[in-house]
Amino acid sequence: MQGNPIGASELIITDKGCIYHLDVHPEEIANTIITVGDPGRVAMISRYFDRVEHKKEHREFITHTGYIGNKRLSVVSTGIGPDNIDITLNELDALVNVDFATRLPKEDHTTLEIVRMGTSGALQADIAVDSLVVSTFGIGLDNLLHYYHYTENAEVAFIKDAFVKHSRLQTSPIKPYMAEGSIHLLNKFPARAGYIHGITVTCPGFYAPQGRQIRMAPALPHLIDSLSSFRSGDHRITNFEMETSAIYGLGRIMGHHCLSINTIIANRQTKEFTSDGTRSVTQMIEKSLELLIS
Repeated sequence: MQGNPIGASELIITDKGCIYHLDVHPEEIANTIITVGDPGRVAMISRYFDRVEHKKEHREFITHTGYIGNKRLSVVSTGIGPDNIDITLNELDALVNVDFATRLPKEDHTTLEIVRMGTSGALQADIAVDSLVVSTFGIGLDNLLHYYHYTENAEVAFIKDAFVKHSRLQTSPIKPYMAEGSIHLLNKFPARAGYIHGITVTCPGFYAPQGRQIRMAPALPHLIDSLSSFRSGDHRITNFEMETSAIYGLGRIMGHHCLSINTIIANRQTKEFTSDGTRSVTQMIEKSLELLIS
């Protein structure tokens, strides 16, 4: 081990030996982790566990860890938005890659598998509600990754630059970033199994950032059309939500395998909304769990 211990104000460990926000001990987290935005969705997933080892709850962060067969899994609720992803991924990484006794990074890096199971809105008319979308890339319209040292590879930078030009964001205060999902995990959820592959855009809010107007007009009224009409080779934007790009970007920096799966509950082109969101989410969980642990 090298370097100075991480300061108490930088890595906050409670008097019970838990990480600050998630409120779990290092031994209470598995190396395969499912993240969900909705705290209520944690129990929807853990009910498929053969046995549950740990249940912890603090603020919007609920963690259940257990087994399906011999596979150890954790389910963690993140709450909504890139800011909560910043908390969740940093604390998950610290739980496995920092020695809490010495406050030093461990010499041997642990790579986590982090799979988001969420809900999302489709941006293409041909993507029906209740479909399952797997994100090949995440484009962030938030600013989270600008606070980290992150470099896009040549392919990612090419697609991102084409997106910025297409969406007329060159002179906008919005500075998109883009990150790639894990090929290792993506291969578990192929198109032949019923998963639609495409780019997911992550927005920092639900209303104007996603083109919605209630009383206040959005400053980017062209946003939805520019997202749905973007193409770069075989790549198109399939959907948008509020977490994927942050997970992908931080996961790349930290050296973890990350993938985002979303059930489509709304189609912003056809204006349709799912008739049974609970059933749609349940089907995503059942199908995706089977493939994840196979």
